[in-house]
Amino acid sequence: MPGGPAASGPGIGGGPHKSNLAGILMVAFAAFGGVLFGYDTGTISGIIAMDDWLRKFGTFVGVSDDNPLGYLLHTSTESLIVSILSAGTFFGALTGAPTADILGRRMGIIVSCVVFCVGVALQTGADNLNTFVAGRFFAGFGVGLVSTLIPMYQSECSPKWIRGTVVSGYQWAITIGILLANVINNATKDRQNHSAWQIPIAIQFIWAFVLFVGMFWLPETPRWLIKQGRDADAAKSLSRLTSLPIDDPEVQIELEDIHAALKEEQELGESSYLDCFRSSHNKILLRTLSGIFIQAWQQLTGINFIFYYGTNFFKASGISDPFLISIATSIVNVFMTIPGMWGIEKFGRRPLLLGGAAVMCICEFLVAIVGVTISINNQSGQKALIALVCIYIGAFAATWGPIAWVITGEIFPLNVRAKAMSLSVASNWLWNWAIAFATPYLVNTGPGDAGLGVKVFFIWGSTCAGCFVFTYFCIPETKGLSLEQIDLLYQNSTPLTSARYRRELIANDVRIAEVKKGGVAAEASDEKASQEHV
Repeated sequence: MPGGPAASGPGIGGGPHKSNLAGILMVAFAAFGGVLFGYDTGTISGIIAMDDWLRKFGTFVGVSDDNPLGYLLHTSTESLIVSILSAGTFFGALTGAPTADILGRRMGIIVSCVVFCVGVALQTGADNLNTFVAGRFFAGFGVGLVSTLIPMYQSECSPKWIRGTVVSGYQWAITIGILLANVINNATKDRQNHSAWQIPIAIQFIWAFVLFVGMFWLPETPRWLIKQGRDADAAKSLSRLTSLPIDDPEVQIELEDIHAALKEEQELGESSYLDCFRSSHNKILLRTLSGIFIQAWQQLTGINFIFYYGTNFFKASGISDPFLISIATSIVNVFMTIPGMWGIEKFGRRPLLLGGAAVMCICEFLVAIVGVTISINNQSGQKALIALVCIYIGAFAATWGPIAWVITGEIFPLNVRAKAMSLSVASNWLWNWAIAFATPYLVNTGPGDAGLGVKVFFIWGSTCAGCFVFTYFCIPETKGLSLEQIDLLYQNSTPLTSARYRRELIANDVRIAEVKKGGVAAEASDEKASQEHV
């Protein structure tokens, strides 16, 4: 999926207390921002295929058997309209880090809702294509801010024993937004006036309003409050998130850990974006490039080809009701994300990424092979294509959809985490834009187009093979580790040996305060070194 969640921060409730239901529910509400994200990216596929929208913004070419409406959308215009959202999200994602540091995570999300609503208003009231495109850009800018700020807020407030699942919930909300977009598009597509496309667009005001109001009732993250010197407010926030008294030992331990992390960050001084690319003992360069490239590979799975251009693609493939097929694929996307949310803490990040890449690779090659060997009138073949696409979407939803974003936030060291996160999220949106912009030229059959059609799945299958290779050599297993333990994992192991060293770290139950004192963490490292020496 475009964009999506990126976990960050030390995490809350890392101790034995695992009944922080109120805090989990509050953090889970923030995932509602994913509905904005998913709905906005999912609605455009159906809108640009609606009769009234084409009459308003398309080009009249004359009525024909192939085009009874007489209007069409040129490839360049289609590419601009779909991809301009991603251009806005790219700049929004880069702006997310300073916004979070200056305004705070919570207030930054509230401001994001306002920016998003400006874009929705421009699209709803657009009287010409330029205004509509401008609205798409501003809506994208708001989505880009949300895609950085909400996962940051979630992970800094979530209990670390369930952080992966909570942050994956944001991805689930994205899939729900895409499903809602397809359902509403299907309900209004036959209207022959502007309400056909204005209703699906204007409904986004509701999603933004719910998030805007709800965030006023949620606490700011304790880490940001401590960084601002507001220790008393941080204690209240943490107490509320953990449902424990302020003087409870677990609350005090968590505050101590956050203070220790902040002290370490301050001792390292102000970091720059250049520091994300320096070679060092803790492999910052490798980790930054891993975050950037895992986002690139996520987009190169080709998933957004289905959600951006699926309606037109299914129509061109001879499927009689492409709107209903888009709804079906969205339902698969929603429900297959649920086992991914469970599996990320049960099986781990690395096995699911490898398995998901393998399944997607096989399905996409089969789609390409079946597509080029059957006619569009072959009903059995068309059903096989739909089934393969659904399996492919299910594999993505359970693996690369949520897990790539969780990995992105977990692998960065404290002193460059915010900047590295913004680079990774921006990388996702940059590739999102590139694919959205290039895809019409690859699949359409007009002058200057490649006319690949279903053969484009040969490309997506090849890139999924690349996803498998990349994961095998570059992504370590981080399940069950705190962010500080992941730092040690990178210093003392490789992705291929990470599983063994991960077990050692969990056995020693290292906390950041112990890391600072050179206690258990040092013993774990010495033990590993002695074992390797033997």
